[in-house]
Amino acid sequence: MTSHTRVRTRGSSQAGRAVALVADVLAFVIVLWILLWFLDANQGNELVGFIHDSASWLAGWSYDLFTFSREWVQVVVGYGLAAVVYVLVGHAVAGWLYRR
Repeated sequence: MTSHTRVRTRGSSQAGRAVALVADVLAFVIVLWILLWFLDANQGNELVGFIHDSASWLAGWSYDLFTFSREWVQVVVGYGLAAVVYVLVGHAVAGWLYRR
């Protein structure tokens, strides 16, 4: 194996780790909001508001994809779907980068 190949592999590995980390952080923010919602966190609090706004932006594409009559199901599915997609896609891309 040449040094050029090693550098390329190391770079791909680092890129893969970075992509996986970003996907995990995005999913964490969404899951944190779901938890804060269940705990009935004070939405007037700046940190709670920031987490809610971030999660709403990240899950904007999935939140109203399905509608449910119970609010807790809407929150879990609407936000949870986005978290799952971020993790699955992020880790799939990371795996592809690892194999490069």
